[in-house]
Amino acid sequence: MKPIAFLPAIFLLLSACGRLESIPYAPTQTPETWLQIQPYLQFEFASKSMVFVQPSTSVIVYLLGILTISVGLYFLKIREGQLSRRWWGIALLLWGLGALLAGTSYEAFSYAIKCVGREICLWTSWWEILYLIVSVWSIDAIMLAVAHSSAAGKLRKILSIYAVANGVLYFIIVMIGALIPVKSLISFELLLVIAAPSIVVFFVINGWRYYTSKLDLDLVLLATWFWLGVTIAAYFLYLTSGNTALLWAKGLWFSENDILHIGLIIWMLFIGFALAPRLKDFSTSV
Repeated sequence: MKPIAFLPAIFLLLSACGRLESIPYAPTQTPETWLQIQPYLQFEFASKSMVFVQPSTSVIVYLLGILTISVGLYFLKIREGQLSRRWWGIALLLWGLGALLAGTSYEAFSYAIKCVGREICLWTSWWEILYLIVSVWSIDAIMLAVAHSSAAGKLRKILSIYAVANGVLYFIIVMIGALIPVKSLISFELLLVIAAPSIVVFFVINGWRYYTSKLDLDLVLLATWFWLGVTIAAYFLYLTSGNTALLWAKGLWFSENDILHIGLIIWMLFIGFALAPRLKDFSTSV
């Protein structure tokens, strides 16, 4: 296909990029109020200034991203032909990239991305659109890893087809939501709805395998899914508690995102030290 054939699609994307700006932050935030509702630091560089929003939270999420990418590279380094390790490696590279994208747009440089030069701050950005996509793709890659570590035959094929189809479908949904735009299609809540069935499947497959075969690998994988579930539950419990605003009012920069990110850092350490050395494809683990 000639390169010129791609030009209509490129022009369409470029013309649609500004449509995200039609979604205002709700409740409406101006650049001034944006800095009143959350902690920030301001740095001066020559004649320019930089606003670094939610400093401690940003540092933690960047640490999570770097750690996750490192663990992903470790999986790829020790894969030894194991497809389950390869897919875990890919999954964690995507997860780590998502953490860096999210930390940049939701926290660290949210003011620069969403507010600078505007009367009303934006609700989202293309950084966050990419975060949504790579996050679901990460879960789908884990599904492929589970298909090779914990399934065989028709079940492996079904899980693999589901992972690929889910990734393609979600990409289409998000692009429709971003280009039209439709706020509900590019929300974090929809991401959770899309990802939840996969996490349930992980519990069921490894729970059943451990019940029937008592394999150590399944116990480690069950612990992996259990801690992920605990972390997500802790995030929502803290989110609904109202403690974030109370602590920020006292000058303590700690939020529900810190709960999530610290929990995921512990999760990544467990995956790197406990799961990675034990993980094998199903055909070689029995």
